[in-house]
Amino acid sequence: MPRAAPPALLLPLLGLAVAVAAAAADCPSSNWVQFQDSCYIFLQEAIKVESIEDARNQCTDHGADMISIHNEEENAFILDTLKKQWKVPDDILLGMFFDTDDASFKWFDKSNMTFVKWSDQEDGEDLVDTCAFLHTKTGDWKKGNCEVSSVEGTLCKAAIPYEKKYLSDNHILISALVIASTVILTVLGAVVWFLYKRSLDSGFTTVFSAAPRSPYNDDCVLVVAEENEYDVQFD
Repeated sequence: MPRAAPPALLLPLLGLAVAVAAAAADCPSSNWVQFQDSCYIFLQEAIKVESIEDARNQCTDHGADMISIHNEEENAFILDTLKKQWKVPDDILLGMFFDTDDASFKWFDKSNMTFVKWSDQEDGEDLVDTCAFLHTKTGDWKKGNCEVSSVEGTLCKAAIPYEKKYLSDNHILISALVIASTVILTVLGAVVWFLYKRSLDSGFTTVFSAAPRSPYNDDCVLVVAEENEYDVQFD
């Protein structure tokens, strides 16, 4: 006789475990802002630097990279968020550099250059050691020297799922809660399944162990047997 399917109670438990795990896959903490499939953060600490690489290290230390922008919608979102949520200077370094090997601008995160918003595009200009800046008043980009001496904050971007090179305190707490929830749900599921199987086994035994009983009790059967033996002796 085939076993019945697991109880329907296990399916919601499995769904809850998946939902909890999925929730932990968002941005690292509430300090980050999500747009489409990326997370953004503005590190407001002003630091002294010798080159753009020092500014970039601010982002890579958080498992991210300097900002790259790929369409007008993303550029507008960043500009709006900078104005509403973060105190920013007039110009912010973009994660872009001029590659002299093939004479083109490239993103540090190695994504494709699919969008530009230059306000000062000029032909024939010397672009060696040239980087890009986002002007927070207009949203336009402008060129500048990569050899900066200081930056008043760094704008970083990380793709979702967030690469866990760095875990914030909030993210560590969320990860611990996910693990604890998974363990609890697994134990509850095992208990429910055990009780379910035991109820099936109990029903099976009850059905097949209930043999037909004689209308006579054991004493009656013994008396009848003795009377039959007595009759045989006198026949």
